[in-house]
Amino acid sequence: MKYIITGCDGQLGGRVTENMLKEVKGSDLIVTCPFLDRLDPEKKERWEGLGIAVRQANYDNLEEMTAAFQGGDRIFIVSAVTIGAIRIQQHKNVVDAAIQAGVQHITYTSFLGASDPAYAHVYVTPDHTATESYIREAASVHGVDYNFMQDNLYLENYLTTSVMLALMSGNKWYTTAGEGRGTFIPKDDVARVAAALLLGKGQPEKTYKICGSESISQRDIAAIISDLSGISIEYCPVSHQEFYDYLDSMHIPREATGDYSQSPVPWCGNDMVTNEASIAEGLMDVPSDDVEILTGQKPMTARELAKNYAYIWEEKICNWKDIR
Repeated sequence: MKYIITGCDGQLGGRVTENMLKEVKGSDLIVTCPFLDRLDPEKKERWEGLGIAVRQANYDNLEEMTAAFQGGDRIFIVSAVTIGAIRIQQHKNVVDAAIQAGVQHITYTSFLGASDPAYAHVYVTPDHTATESYIREAASVHGVDYNFMQDNLYLENYLTTSVMLALMSGNKWYTTAGEGRGTFIPKDDVARVAAALLLGKGQPEKTYKICGSESISQRDIAAIISDLSGISIEYCPVSHQEFYDYLDSMHIPREATGDYSQSPVPWCGNDMVTNEASIAEGLMDVPSDDVEILTGQKPMTARELAKNYAYIWEEKICNWKDIR
């Protein structure tokens, strides 16, 4: 059995790769990224030394992906970055390439609520809804199996970029999340679930809700950071327009295809405003024990995880590219 992991150059794909190495031989793995020359050369050398096939597979290049996926039986697909029609097409490309290469099982990183119309107004949701639908159709036609991971918002975002923006804004934490709560999920736990599903530990054609073990508000998280850092961070819930104005002032583009040259974060305003607002609406406060069912371990809590990111305030990080 050979397992394919896409996006190995990213934080999630890299974590999944390391988890898989604990379970299978390196020679059983094919890892891909859109640009091989952007993959950390030391990581590439180490992986290849362990027998992993490290290949280039750009989501815009169907032929390249089909060749890269050759010999693989099961694939973990990390969702693409650009939001909208571009991402939907890229996801179709990677699914088509996997099927043409003979892959028999697809694990896809989706988003919480992708199969629920109540989430349709959240900026990122329609892309995942469309991709889930495409995978179901393709699986029906070609006899391929699949699992969907509907991930909640990443907990790390509120321990890194949210903290970073607050420190860059006079220690004020602006958001449209209000007093809403969420079961935010750490990336390490997402990666453990991905490895479990890639290894076949899920039920056929089942969607799993990948949510954290605690229901917590951003006000609570700001208080945790204040306690750990010794910096008094003021939690400032604002309206949609006020948040847009704030993000504009931080040079964060409103559209996913906008100018990010001066943006301290890799996300657009529409994404941030609607994601945060969905918390206020209660859409992210979803209880689920799927992580523990699949991995035998509960997700980490915000306070446990926050200690890993003390360097954000200690080193006064001001750009997402310096987050590690």
